[in-house]
Amino acid sequence: MLWAHGAGSGALRFQLGKQWREVPVDESSNYSGKTLFHGLRPNRLYHYRVSFRAAATADFGPASQGEFRTAPDAQQPSPLRFAWGGDLAGQNVCRDQAEGFPALRAIDAMPLDFFVGLGDMIYADNTCEAVGLFGNAQVKGDFGPAADMADFWAHWRYARQDPVYRRLQAKLPYYAVWDDHEVVNDFGPLQDTRQQEPYTPGKHLMPLGLKAFLDYNPIAELPHTPQRLYRNIRWGKQVELFFLDTRQYRDANAAQDSPQQPKSLLGREQLAWLKASLKASDAVWKIIVTSVPLSIPTGFPEGNGRDGWAHYDQSTGFSNELSDIIGFMHQNAIGNSLWLTTDVHFAAAFRYTPYADDPDFKIHEIVSGPLNAGLFPNDKFDPAFGAERLFFYGPKDSGAVKTWDEAKLWLNYGSVAVDERGR
Repeated sequence: MLWAHGAGSGALRFQLGKQWREVPVDESSNYSGKTLFHGLRPNRLYHYRVSFRAAATADFGPASQGEFRTAPDAQQPSPLRFAWGGDLAGQNVCRDQAEGFPALRAIDAMPLDFFVGLGDMIYADNTCEAVGLFGNAQVKGDFGPAADMADFWAHWRYARQDPVYRRLQAKLPYYAVWDDHEVVNDFGPLQDTRQQEPYTPGKHLMPLGLKAFLDYNPIAELPHTPQRLYRNIRWGKQVELFFLDTRQYRDANAAQDSPQQPKSLLGREQLAWLKASLKASDAVWKIIVTSVPLSIPTGFPEGNGRDGWAHYDQSTGFSNELSDIIGFMHQNAIGNSLWLTTDVHFAAAFRYTPYADDPDFKIHEIVSGPLNAGLFPNDKFDPAFGAERLFFYGPKDSGAVKTWDEAKLWLNYGSVAVDERGR
């Protein structure tokens, strides 16, 4: 899937080897376009070109260039390294005038096979001012909290205009995931309206945020699965990634969760897909990408219910559905699972040993972030499923971080490397 943004109404020409496609673009997609190429060979470096023709002209302008390497064949034991991160331009910690997004510069310098933008890659309910939270000069955003399509698109344009971010996306496969701030804090289909200005009371924001997300990310929109964001990607013999959509199908955060009436974070169809896909996979590592953490309590304000899997001190999380997934994996001997997430604005690692009578069955979770946002260290976690915290990276007190130079010490991302033998 190739994606690009045009300079106005007209057409984008995508050229990949001898194949080429023209995609019309207009204001209905904010002049973004994408197209799916079939028949590519595995584990091969491809170069592509994209050019734009304005509606009133006959000729295409100069081409921009990019490259990517396709995934190896499912039976090929190929080493890989990828990075992931989330939480970008939140809490008025936006594009620094001199450095842009420093974490993306670090990622851009790494030899990687792909990058996962793991949710909150815009903060549609925040603003970006000329002076940032930490006193540094920033690129000011031309938007407010997004209550209409124009502002949702403007948030995406602002992030994409960072030159390092553009270069990173032009040279690597990019897997996009959404979380809540692509729409509004802690949203789900039952909690995506807001009463205060600039929002319109009763107006649902999820359809707007979802359209903007699809307009600005290289995700296939297929006729038989419209607007479906969950999917699995095989990368050689060693790794299969399962990207979850934890937003579009969830029950209300404030609802109670019990074994008798379990809540659903994923919805019936996605849950069935995840179980069937995990059972069918013969990859060495099953990497499950979830935009909300397993045991760190989230949800603000807390009176609105928990936003992630964990109950912690409430019974409003989605713990019973997680228990069902873990039980299914245990019953079917699905081991070597690694869960990746962001969301909480500090980094951490957890090991879970959910069954005392089977200590060899373990699950690991790695949390990264923020890429470029506010800092919210939190040492609380739910001890369910035999959780042990192995690692924590964040300031002891976010209020003590006053300057941009201090804040940069805590901006972070995660990376995973797997060698040919699957280690």
